[in-house]
Amino acid sequence: MELCYQLPVLPLDRPVPKHVLSRRGAISFSSSSSLFGAPDPRQLSQRRGAISYDSSDQTALYIRMLAVTNKTIKPSFVFTPGACVIFKQLFSNVRVRSQVGFEPERRGSHPYLGVDFRTLHSRAESAGTIPARRIRRLFSFQRHLLSSRLLRGAPHLNPLHILDEDYCGQAKCMLEKVGSWNFDIFLFDRLTNGNSLVFLTFNLLNQYGLIELFQLDMVKLRRFLVLVQEDYHNQNPYHNAVHAADVTQAMHCYLREPKLAQSLTSFDILLGLLAAATHDLDHPGVNQPFLIKTNHYLAALYRNTSVLENHHWRSAVGLLRETELFSNLPAEDSLSIERQLGSLILATDISRQNEYLSRFRTHLDENDLCLGNASHRHFVLQMALKCADICNPCRPWELSKQWSEKVTDEFFHQGDIEKKYKLEISPLCDSEANTIASVQIGFMTYVVEPLFAEWARFSDTRLSQTMLGHLGLNKASWSAMEPEASGSSEEGESEPGRATDEPSSRVLSQGSQES
Repeated sequence: MELCYQLPVLPLDRPVPKHVLSRRGAISFSSSSSLFGAPDPRQLSQRRGAISYDSSDQTALYIRMLAVTNKTIKPSFVFTPGACVIFKQLFSNVRVRSQVGFEPERRGSHPYLGVDFRTLHSRAESAGTIPARRIRRLFSFQRHLLSSRLLRGAPHLNPLHILDEDYCGQAKCMLEKVGSWNFDIFLFDRLTNGNSLVFLTFNLLNQYGLIELFQLDMVKLRRFLVLVQEDYHNQNPYHNAVHAADVTQAMHCYLREPKLAQSLTSFDILLGLLAAATHDLDHPGVNQPFLIKTNHYLAALYRNTSVLENHHWRSAVGLLRETELFSNLPAEDSLSIERQLGSLILATDISRQNEYLSRFRTHLDENDLCLGNASHRHFVLQMALKCADICNPCRPWELSKQWSEKVTDEFFHQGDIEKKYKLEISPLCDSEANTIASVQIGFMTYVVEPLFAEWARFSDTRLSQTMLGHLGLNKASWSAMEPEASGSSEEGESEPGRATDEPSSRVLSQGSQES
């Protein structure tokens, strides 16, 4: 796609249209051919994507993007008196989320445009009536990819913020409280227009000082995070980018726990955050048994062993290599990151829950965990990621209930597919035999409670007690919804005994469904 610019100079006494001053928002693209060429001004005024500043600001900048596939893009600029703008167009391979529905270039379910629009600083270039205030905007879906040279010590007078000025409100306030266990990831995702994973992970990497410490190229990092977010399937009710962002935020909370904060290295923290962000990458929305019994190529590729987790890991490694995120590090360090990333992601296989839990319990019983030992720190990171992955029942009820409904919806959707193709229905996936409450009570009792009880033994802090408290309250809330189902049969007394015959196996047979 070739780009050209036309910056028409308009009379300075021409007023800014009212509809411009009243509109705010990110640039969007339209494929309506009727708006290209020489559009009617009335049609142009109805175009989406106008950007303006405060309605009382008479130095508003009005930008229209006219995009035509395989044609030209013509940004039209209207400058009002006192506004002086330097516009710079840079290119990269980063995809920009668009509002129109055209086919993406490659993997993922979201339309992206292979162009990155970056505006830099608005700055007074002449004396007189031009205000001293600098106008800074971030284009390309409110993302700015800062050049790596800015991290190499090159001076710059106008440092840019991670979020543009539209995010100086609620979203920025939320990021200031990203370490709170009550963090509402659903609200944050709405405030970031569906980009919670990108902004949250970038913010945490910056907060820990990892970008500067490892000299990560900002363009490559942003591109990596955007591609990670793109490779999550948003049509999945549960295993999507919002879940990945939630797990990353929970991982951040655990990394701040005193025992970990005092012992983990920057390398450990980098691994923990990257593993949390990519742990369910390209999840298909069905579990491992489903892939095996349908002879899916992934099951054959990984020989029916940790199929999904292996795929998540390999997908993450593929993106790391595609973006060359760690190309500045020695080759052996890059390979070490890839191997340890795989070790963390593979630990989220819930079918191996008892294996990791027994090992964790043994360490705690013998009191031989030494966080000065690299292998012990890595094991604790594995347990932290496992906790973060299934921590939804330990969140406040308002958040936990939403996650429970989403994951059960995904279970039942798989069960509907199995019914349609006359396959054996997987445990917990039959909407006629299970309820949200019954699924959650079993999961909390046989999977979540044992894991978080041991984590509380390891890290007996206020956060651990808060999580166990929420877990108990949430379980009681679901139990209160279940009496009708359990009491509908006169043989209700025998039901609990029958339910406990194979409780753990029924839950764990879900393979990677919850993880």
